[in-house]
Amino acid sequence: MKQLQNQMLLHDYWRVNHGFNTQYVVTEGMEKEKVLGSSDTDSGKGKSKMKKHITHGFHLVKGKSGHAMEDYVVAQFKQVDNHELGLFAIFDGHSGHSVPDYLKSHLFDNILKEPNFWREPADAVKRAYSITDTTILDKSGELGRGGSTAVTAILINCQKLVVANIGDSRAVICKNGVAKQLSVDHEPSIESEDIRNRGGFVSNFPGDVPRVDGQLAVSRAFGDKSLKIHLSSEPHVIVEIIDDDAEFVILASDGLWKVMSNQQAVDAIRDVKDARSAARLLTEEARNRKSSDDISCVTKIICMGASKFDQSLSSSKAFGNSS
Repeated sequence: MKQLQNQMLLHDYWRVNHGFNTQYVVTEGMEKEKVLGSSDTDSGKGKSKMKKHITHGFHLVKGKSGHAMEDYVVAQFKQVDNHELGLFAIFDGHSGHSVPDYLKSHLFDNILKEPNFWREPADAVKRAYSITDTTILDKSGELGRGGSTAVTAILINCQKLVVANIGDSRAVICKNGVAKQLSVDHEPSIESEDIRNRGGFVSNFPGDVPRVDGQLAVSRAFGDKSLKIHLSSEPHVIVEIIDDDAEFVILASDGLWKVMSNQQAVDAIRDVKDARSAARLLTEEARNRKSSDDISCVTKIICMGASKFDQSLSSSKAFGNSS
């Protein structure tokens, strides 16, 4: 029996880790570490210069429920049209892992395919989210009728950060020690009027959490075909300039934010230099505060030595133009 349990735990571990750069996973008390090589985080044409300037770490912890881990994390570096990009995301699935798995493989590609992404990133991201959700619904026979929340962050040339979210996974930036939330929690109690206008309702029964049609605890999500007529998949999008005041960014699923405020999370890791240790500290603190959900976080996302990066990028472009 013990051997079978270990095999199941290992299966969960590899399913969660496959395809992206996850540093730590804790699944039902068993911890594994996977450190990927540089080729695993580079994609697109050419080597990414940004990777040398970015610090980031991960930690994922399975919740106490009986279902398999449904959180997916993405960290990827790309070079597109002379732009250096850092792509980060958390997809928190429900009623299965097929939808967050699909998002992990397709959402960023759909965003970057938008022809006006560089000129109007907010509009481009909204269109890409809509296109992706439509595809997920069309593929419900293959992907199932589950869904996922999402928070995505695209760091462009270490100069600006394009953050989008639907649901209750959250992005927070620390600026001079002060936490600033970049995302919006899409809760049924807040968007109840919109839900009613679509023909749905919000109920606290069963339990004490407001839910769409008494089922889903978020008002916006990918997928969820049976509820989609009463849900929205339009993301909140913000473009944040990365200036000298910016210290780091945290992305995390609601398993963290249910028990910690934005400022508490920032204060907990501000003086922790190692990004992986910071991510682990946050998830462990959430566990100590009795969070029972799956918890995933990407922490200490920030461009180290941004001015030097800008200089190297400019030099590279000048060199390319002269050849």
